[in-house]
Amino acid sequence: MKRSLHLLVIDPQNDFCDLPAAWLPEGAAPALPVPGAHADMLRVARLIEQAGAGLTQISVTLDAHHRYDIAHPTFWSTGDGGVVTPFTQIVAADVRSGRYLPRRPEALPRALAYLDALETAGRYQLMVWPVHCEIGSWGQNIHAAVRAAYNGWEVAQLKVVAKLSKGSNPWTEHYSAVMAEVPDNEDPATQLNISFLDTLLPAERIYVCGEAASHCVKASTEHIADYLEQQQGRQALSRLVLLTDCMSPVTGFEVQQRDFLAAMQARGARLATAAEVLPELLENAAR
Repeated sequence: MKRSLHLLVIDPQNDFCDLPAAWLPEGAAPALPVPGAHADMLRVARLIEQAGAGLTQISVTLDAHHRYDIAHPTFWSTGDGGVVTPFTQIVAADVRSGRYLPRRPEALPRALAYLDALETAGRYQLMVWPVHCEIGSWGQNIHAAVRAAYNGWEVAQLKVVAKLSKGSNPWTEHYSAVMAEVPDNEDPATQLNISFLDTLLPAERIYVCGEAASHCVKASTEHIADYLEQQQGRQALSRLVLLTDCMSPVTGFEVQQRDFLAAMQARGARLATAAEVLPELLENAAR
């Protein structure tokens, strides 16, 4: 009987991949390319192609944003009406001082409440990112090699790859696949996704990969680890396997990735490469 082995691919989307020119449609370019992400996704695709028969479930998460979003330049202006450029960090004190303001004045109370809540949580400060993974855009689409690989898996296994959308609420950042940074009480899609988390509980191994390791992979894995520990005890974290050569950090956030991997390993998760987990997947495929 096959063991339950679950592959979780976080945000394997074009906008996050440093795709070579030959992979780009005319006029297209990734909005937020992560150095190394294209090679990461090729390794993910190859793992599915070579040993997908050993996987009992594949889940893919997808960033899905509107152009108008609290973490996009479209939301903000400088105090004198100027443009706020991508990679600007904004804290509540900046807004209270008038350094940065919402373009829509009526959005000020809610934006301030969000920033206060975000800073109280202590996980992140608001970063203004380039408009990325806009719903319906080429950039939101999944890396072509990964999609081809999991399509082949669906046909061969007669199963469905679970696809989880996140980030369509414009009032909160949603790095984690399972909960927004500040959940909206009126939007269930921003709250803890228990139904998905429960699909992970039976897995003997949960292989985690995707982009970017410094942000969405990190946030997702931390929430998953917390839930596993809460439901099944600390020993359950040994079932988490982070595929270190199938994820990369946003430029400038290399320390965050390093610290994340070290912290998860200290909690009991395993760090491995795609090549290192290949034999156990092939062994499971032969069962």
